[in-house]
Amino acid sequence: MANPNQVRRDLIEGNAALLVIDIQAGIFIGADDDQRSIDHMPGHTDRLRKARIAIDKARESDIPVIFIQEIHRANLVDFGRELDGEEDVHCLDNTPNTGIARAETGFRDDDYLIQKRRYSAFYGTDLEILLKGLKVETLLMVGGLTNVCVHYTFADGHQGDYFCRTIEDCVAASSTQAHDAALAQMEYLQAGGVRSLSETLEAMDAYAAKRAV
Repeated sequence: MANPNQVRRDLIEGNAALLVIDIQAGIFIGADDDQRSIDHMPGHTDRLRKARIAIDKARESDIPVIFIQEIHRANLVDFGRELDGEEDVHCLDNTPNTGIARAETGFRDDDYLIQKRRYSAFYGTDLEILLKGLKVETLLMVGGLTNVCVHYTFADGHQGDYFCRTIEDCVAASSTQAHDAALAQMEYLQAGGVRSLSETLEAMDAYAAKRAV
C-alpha cells in the first residue's frame, strides 16, 4: 500500500444525495450497434435499468435524488471538443429521445434536474449550489457512461471534497475494458469509492434508520 495512512470511510458520510447521470430515453430505444452515436458495453441497458432500485430506495430513505441530463443545442454550437473523440452527435434539444427515461427511472416532474453541456455534472451548472443547499457530503452515483460522465463527475466531486460512491452494477460504459479502467481510477481517488448495489442499499437503510431516531 502506497499510503499507510489511508482512511476507510463509511459508505455514507453525513448527508447523501443520489446523482442519476444521463439515463435518457434514447438509451432504451432499440438500435444496432453500428447505428448508435455512442458505443455501449454488453449489458448496458440492464445495468441502467437496475439503477431504478437505487432510486426507489433513495426516495424511501429521504435521500435527495438529482437527475443529470446531457443536452446540446440542435445547431451543435455548444459541443466544443466533444466531437473530436469517439462520440458522434447526440443528446440534441430538439429530439424527444434526449429527455430523461421516465418509465425506467421513475422520474417525477418535481425532481431536481441539472442540465449539462459537458461530461462533468459540475462543469457550467448549478449542481454545486444545489448540493450546498441540501448540505450534502456524500454523492452516490448511477448512470453512464462509467468512463465519461460518471468518471468526470466523480473526479470533480472528489476535488470538491465530497465523498464519492459509484454503484458499480448500476453504471455502464462504452466498453467493458473502459468500464473496468474507469472504476479502477475512481477507487484510486477514494478508497471505497466503488461499491455494490447490495451494500449501498444496506447503507441507505442504516442512513434512514439513523435519521428516524
